[in-house]
Order: sequence, then structure tokens, then C-alpha cells
Amino acid sequence: MNNPLLADFATPFDTAPFHLIQTEHYLPAIKTAIQLAKAEIEKIKAEALPTFENTVEALDRSGKKLGIVSSIFFNLNSAETNDEIQKLAREISPLLTAHSNDVLLDQELFQRVAQVFGEKENLNLSAEQSTLLEKTYKSFVRNGAKLSSEDAGKLREIDRQLAESSLKFGENVLAETNKYVHLVEDERDLEGLPEGIKEAAAQIAEEKGELGKWAFTLDYPSYIPAMTYAKNRELRKTLYLAYNTKAAKGDELDNKETIQALLRLRHERANLLGYASHADFVLEERMAKSPKAVMDFLESFLHKAKPKAEADVEEVAEFAKKTDGLEALARWDFGYYSELLKKEKYALDDELLRPYFQLEKVIDGVFQTAENLFGITFVPNPEIPVYHPEVTAYEVNDRSGKHLAVFYADFFPRPGKRNGAWMTSYRGQSTENGEDHRPHVSIVCNFTKPTKSKPSLLTFNEVTTLFHEFGHALHGMMARGTYESLSGTSVFWDFVELPSQIFENWCYEKACLDLFAKHYQTGETIPAELIEKIKNAANFQQGYMTLRQISFGLLDMAYHSANPEAIVHVEAFEEEVMKKTDLLPKVPGTLMSTSFSHIFQGGYSSGYYSYKWAEVLDADAFELFQEKGIFDQMTALAFEKNVLSAGGSEHPSILYRRFRGRDPKPEALLRRSGLLTS
Repeated sequence: MNNPLLADFATPFDTAPFHLIQTEHYLPAIKTAIQLAKAEIEKIKAEALPTFENTVEALDRSGKKLGIVSSIFFNLNSAETNDEIQKLAREISPLLTAHSNDVLLDQELFQRVAQVFGEKENLNLSAEQSTLLEKTYKSFVRNGAKLSSEDAGKLREIDRQLAESSLKFGENVLAETNKYVHLVEDERDLEGLPEGIKEAAAQIAEEKGELGKWAFTLDYPSYIPAMTYAKNRELRKTLYLAYNTKAAKGDELDNKETIQALLRLRHERANLLGYASHADFVLEERMAKSPKAVMDFLESFLHKAKPKAEADVEEVAEFAKKTDGLEALARWDFGYYSELLKKEKYALDDELLRPYFQLEKVIDGVFQTAENLFGITFVPNPEIPVYHPEVTAYEVNDRSGKHLAVFYADFFPRPGKRNGAWMTSYRGQSTENGEDHRPHVSIVCNFTKPTKSKPSLLTFNEVTTLFHEFGHALHGMMARGTYESLSGTSVFWDFVELPSQIFENWCYEKACLDLFAKHYQTGETIPAELIEKIKNAANFQQGYMTLRQISFGLLDMAYHSANPEAIVHVEAFEEEVMKKTDLLPKVPGTLMSTSFSHIFQGGYSSGYYSYKWAEVLDADAFELFQEKGIFDQMTALAFEKNVLSAGGSEHPSILYRRFRGRDPKPEALLRRSGLLTS
């Protein structure tokens, strides 16, 4: 069989040949690529005397074809999947896990790496080379290279089961999301919903063969507006219960047992490798370093945010009582009355802003912001193959006009795409024999779709989400490293959110909004008074939102920093952990954990705290831009050089100090959030 995944890609910039790939190509391509990678490992082992170049560097360069093929496959399993691809994922995932174990448990290979590591002081390595050597040696040790053969066998089986359970968790969440639809037959039940949202709901119903009705799903662009604007309390309650019981109904899609399996396996793995818990294992390679440091960090913000959060909830409860005589605020009421209160306090709501945020113009604004800061430009290229008609591919050029990257943008919900928003890559950046191999980067979102009468008009939250994911993309696209494993977003997990979160700050600045926030019908630039209202409302409910984020971090740490054998019931465990942050009555039967994909599927286990950790960095870093000017070239160049282009070439604390001239100060975030108390 002529397999396009194994041939040279005869495409612009060697991009993935999506137009040629069939589902049946993946498995043979993965198997062949594994054999190619094994042959490269054998070649490394056959070298006489181990050196940095013939062992550590060669190992980093090995398995390129396998990396590209598996990236294509697993990216599509998130963005454009189906039953066949999911079935394949269950077959392919154990093959990749076994191959990874074969490499990291290869004693002969490890001895070569260990020998080079033992001579590191005499090798005259650059900072980047030293980082690669240390990371390579640690990856072997942290993945069982020092285990006995019996324990290595146990590790292999644990890793196989972990890969299987993680896939199952994600499949169940996606299946639950896809199968749910709530039909509304009487338009009076839609009171409060903006016309654009009603039109979108009618369009969903029509697509499902229910003409003359309105349909709501659990996709964000359908669920969130309904919870925010629907006056009908029963509608809000129905949707809330559906959303918050995903994969928790005791049926074949229930994730409770999968969670317990994942926690048990992670703990066993950590113990086998000599760590007290999964969190201890993970955090050894993070800026935070230990579970205690993370807990101290979260508790410090909890202490500052909780009084403000309690006041936020009390204010909404009083407003709901005054407005509608509501005696007890339920969880499905909070978003609705919070939005009404924001409108009353600031004369601002999302529907007032939406007309100024047409998706195409926001994309142009993101591109223009990047050009103003870093001199890069984006040119659509229809010759670059894409995996779905809704995806747009761009050539990206640097300030000198030289090719920098390929960028894919994929914005709307569909049945084959998981919820949320993320950045990913199809090819990382590296330099070999003087040739700079540029990256292929993608962002995937689930934004409000266009309707028959309106283009895609984003909420302000969707605008900040786009800027956030684009910040990640910049980190990938602007990489200037030697080794792919240290380039772009290959950094400590609690540093990776800095480029994304700092980029959100530009959304609140007039000089940036004036670039793209123009009324989709009149072309009028967003009025200065609306921008002022956005800034004034920026800290609305900030205490509540901070506490909510802290609660997720605390739940993550509770799951992963102790022996999970004590977790008899996931529901009871979650309820107990969330007690100190819950400010609204618990709804029986609801469960957040069973769809907490970040920690059970997406790589954030023992790492959810990193969003708040990186907020400290981004608030502190952006204060420098505010001080010098938000498009100041010297500041932008320093950020590009020391953060975006540097990747993981050195420890993040070193890179940050080089950019900022000092360590970050938490006061910057407290100031921005309105949580700084005298």
C-alpha cells in the first residue's frame, strides 16, 4: 500500500498531506515508524565511545517520523475524530507506550547516557546542551531505567493501562457531550436570550431535523449563553444538570471507575519509582518543585480571595432577591443574575460587545498585534492541505520576510471535536546541520458559529480565549532552538501558560482594541466609553472566579498528593475537598471530576495550579509593557528573545529574570485582580 504518511510530504513546507491520508494509513505508518525509530536507537548503541553528540544529541534527533505521524493521528483524535479513529487510538496508544518503555528501559542505552552525564563537567557544553543532557538523563531515571527487570515489567504494564484509561476517559466525555440535545418547542421559554443565540439554537435544531424548534447542546457556544441569558429557570436547571452530570450517571459512559483506576495507577507508578505520590513525581520537574510549595501557593490565594468571593456571591444573591424575589440562589442561577448585575453596575453585557467582535476581524486583530510586537505576518495559503473545510492554513513570515512557521486555525464546534480550546503542533522546531526546521502549529477552539443572518460574533470571553491560545501558538512559532525536545512550548508546565496568559492583557487596551473591534454592520470602531466599561468590569466577580480556579487546583492536588486507596467514592471525595471553596449549595448527583479532562486526559495532573502560578508571571511581566508602552519594541524584543524563542533551553526562572531583570512579584497579580489588601 502506498502510504502518504511514510513518503516524503510533497506539500508546501512539508506540511501534513491531510488530503491523501485515509484512516487505514495510520496503523501501518505507526508500526513502520516505530521500526525506523528502533533502528536509529540500535545505531546509537553501536557507536564505540559514548559522546554527547553520538548519544544524547542523536537520541534527541531520533524518531522524527514517528513523532510526526503520531502527532497527526492524536491531534485529529481531538479535533476531527470518529468511532473508527477512536478504535484505532485504543490500538495505537499501547504500541507507542511500549516503544517509549523500550527506549527508556534499555539498559545499554541508559549506560551510554549515564556515562556522558557523569562527564558533564568536562564537556564544555553550552547552556542549551547542558539542559538537554540533564533532561535526557532524568527522563531515563524518572521512567524506570534504574528499576530491576521485575519492576520494569510492572512499570510497562502500568503505563499500558494508564494510556488505555486516559483514552477511555476522553472518549466518554466526548460521547456524553455529543449525545445530549435539549429541544425547546415554545419560544416563550427562550425569554432573555439574544436574537443571535436563538437563531443559532434554531439552526442546531434544523441540522438535527427538528424544524421550528430550538436546540441546546453541551458545546460551550450553546450552553454558556443559555446559562447566562435564559430567564427561564427550569431551562437553566435542566442544562446545568446535564452539563454537570457528564460521565457520572452510572451507565456505560460513567468515568468514576476510570478516575479511580487512573489515580491508583499513577500512585503505583510514583511509588515504584521511589516517590511518595504522583504529585511528588510530577512536581520534581516544575518551577514549584513540591506539593507543599503548591499547597502553600494555593492557600495564600485562597486566604486572599475567599472574603472577596463571599462578598461577590452575597451581592448576586441579594440582587436576585431584589430583582425576582429569589429566596435561595442555586448554582444554575449564578451566571444569569451575575450577568444582570454586571449590566446594572457597568452598563455592560456580552451582547452589547458582540457586534464589535466579528471573528474574522478579531483574527486580523490578533495578527496585527503580533506584527506590531514582533514583526511577524500571516498569509492564508489554500495550497496547504487541511483536515476539515473549516480549517484555514497560513504561512507565517518573520520581520525580515523569511518563513517562520505554518499556522492552522480551527474555530467552530462539530461532533468530532472535543470541547474547549487548545494549541498543538504537527511539527516542532529544531536546527540540524545548520538547517532551521520551522514548526507547524495549530489552535483549535469552539466559538460561536455564524448563522444565516449573522457572521460569527464572539463574546469578550471568546476574544480573550483566542488571544490566549494564540499566545501559546506564538511560543511554538517563534522557537529558535537547536533541539526539538527543548523548543517552543517544551518548557516546565507551570511556565508554559506565561506566553498565553500575558497575551490576554492586550484585549483590555484601547490601542489594541482599536485595531480590530469594529461594528460588523457599520464599521464603527468600538467607542472609548465601552472600552472603559470593559476595563472597569475586568475585576467584576474576580474573588469568585479566583476561588473557583483555586478550587480546581486544590482538587487536583488532593487527588494526586496522597494514597488514592482512601478514595472509596469519587463523589464524596470531591464534595469533601470542595467544602472550603464552595459558596453555593451542592446539587445532588452533580460531579465535576468525571469531566475534568485537564487532569484526567490533558496532561495537567498535579499541574492545574500552573494557571494561577503563570498568572503571577504574566501580571508581573505585563506591568513592564504598561510602563514602557504596550507595543514598545525593546520590551517586545526582550520577551521574544528570553521567553518566546528560548523555549526550554534553560531553567524558566533564569529566562524570566533575564527578561524582567528580577524575580516575579505576586503583588502585580493581586493589584490587577483587586485582591491587594493594605
